[in-house]
Amino acid sequence: MDKPEDKDLKNTSGIYKEVGPYLGIGFQLAATVAVMVFLGRWIDQKFGKGSLFTLIFAFLGVGIGLYNFIKTVIDFSKKSGK
Repeated sequence: MDKPEDKDLKNTSGIYKEVGPYLGIGFQLAATVAVMVFLGRWIDQKFGKGSLFTLIFAFLGVGIGLYNFIKTVIDFSKKSGK
């Protein structure tokens, strides 16, 4: 016979199993934007262009990150059948 603690543990692990794939999506979006901003800053410093490439790469990072975010959410929702 299952103890109440065992039942709670199974419910908790089931929740983490369902939510787990979604936890990394926000981090992935933020990491994409951050990497692109740092790349833009590096190019600006190398060529002395002020903040031109930082802005370009920041917007590019947001676009790429959002595209990947939306694509991943759609794929996860198709897999889960929702």
